[in-house]
Amino acid sequence: MILSTTPKLGIGVAALVAALVISALAALLWQAPSFAISQLWHDAYYRHVTWFSFYQAFFSTLLSVGFAIPVAHALSRRRFKGKELLLKLFAMTLVLPVLVGVFGLLAIYGNQGLVAKILGYWHIRLPFSIYGLNGILLAHVFFNLPYASRLLLQSLVAIPLEQHKLCAHLGMSSWQKFKWVEWPRLRQQLPHVASLVFMLCFTSFATVMALGGGPKATTIELAIYQAIKFDFDLATGALLAIWQMLLCGCLYFSMQSFTRCLPATQGGGYPVQVWGGDTRLKQLWDGMWIGVVILLVIPPLLMVVLSGLNSYLWQVLSSQEFWFATAASFQVASVTGAIALLAGCSIVITSRHWRINQQPIKANSIEWVGTIILVTPGLVISTGLFLLLRQAIDIFSMAYWLVVVVNSVMALPYVIKTLSQPMLHLAQQYHLLCASLGLRGWQRLRLIEWRALKKPFAHAFIISFLVSMGDLSAVALFGSQQFRTLPLYLYQLMGSYQMQAAAVVSLALLVFSVGLYYGVERLLQIKQRE
Repeated sequence: MILSTTPKLGIGVAALVAALVISALAALLWQAPSFAISQLWHDAYYRHVTWFSFYQAFFSTLLSVGFAIPVAHALSRRRFKGKELLLKLFAMTLVLPVLVGVFGLLAIYGNQGLVAKILGYWHIRLPFSIYGLNGILLAHVFFNLPYASRLLLQSLVAIPLEQHKLCAHLGMSSWQKFKWVEWPRLRQQLPHVASLVFMLCFTSFATVMALGGGPKATTIELAIYQAIKFDFDLATGALLAIWQMLLCGCLYFSMQSFTRCLPATQGGGYPVQVWGGDTRLKQLWDGMWIGVVILLVIPPLLMVVLSGLNSYLWQVLSSQEFWFATAASFQVASVTGAIALLAGCSIVITSRHWRINQQPIKANSIEWVGTIILVTPGLVISTGLFLLLRQAIDIFSMAYWLVVVVNSVMALPYVIKTLSQPMLHLAQQYHLLCASLGLRGWQRLRLIEWRALKKPFAHAFIISFLVSMGDLSAVALFGSQQFRTLPLYLYQLMGSYQMQAAAVVSLALLVFSVGLYYGVERLLQIKQRE
């Protein structure tokens, strides 16, 4: 046994999360009209919104994961200067504030962007518009292709070195090796990666709100926001939120049925050479895909930096609005990170207690409750809370705490995924020793858990911090002129076409996010060497 009292805390936290979701759902059901969801499908506009949500998510996933396969394959075979930095940048795209990436893409591919200016020099019009489906797909590929490539690369790196040597000894061609050795590894990981990317694209909010381009390019989540925030049509907003949750739940569980656990094998690291002989054609092929992903990721981020260093820099940095928004972002993100870390740690302690005591169904159930936000998007929870509390309290006076609560639930899955395996492995190693020494509670946490798990704890906190800092969905609903975070401030500047001021805010968000992420990582490396 780990601790006889540990399950109670985790169960209590999971119960609070479940109560929050159920309360929000009950408020939606109460507000929804009695004619049910079947009538929603008969409305041509909402039928189009539903279809577009699937359509853009499907093609975003197809492009992101489809291109991630050759990119991951090329990265697994090549060593080059800056590779480790590039992979770290790939990991950052998941928690990079969405509007920062969107602003970078607009600075290059927008109507007044770099490409349009270059073409204009030759009197050629930009052949496409970034607003609408084109921009949504481009933004989703920008955010998801690097992350999908990193996940698939982990599968290729896990191939034992002996298999590479055996393929070379048997004289396999590159295609034969890919077909019989590398593809089975990728195929096991693809359903997990594709389902994750699809859900992220299906529930995308800030990207579609910034690049949607009107009613023709609107998703369900954006339709919920428009119905409540602009039309104050609570019944339609509630109905759409229930519809969104039902679809997300069906999609999530359908996709989970295709996932398979990867066998645990010792990988061979990054191969220094291409086993079986390298050729000029292989080098060109790998170099092309690595070059494509670099051109996709680096220029928008570079344009954020260059665009932000403009004549409005001092004006924005000296304005009260900017610093009020910055302070609000840091306050919300700090409290969110702390709450999500404590809640996630409590749930993981309880789940590992059950796993060690051979109760996997209970362990999986409580972790699923903690990650329920994956099938209940943040805007749906926000909508339910808005409907539930609007008669009892002044919603906008409590906006800060409502945003913290929603963001904490949204960050919880990241904490659970980050801590689950490290904490389980530690318990498997030391739980008998701790029991024999009578270490429990705070003593065990201080002497055993904290010393061994500083790095996973720090990563879980900083990921939660950055997820909250870059989120727009909750604050877009509850925010106002008196309470707004940096993403909301940036969106308002972009919406009023103050692009130079928006460029400065984008640069600040990028510096804060990247600086905090790599600052924590660097600090952990120094502590580890000590």
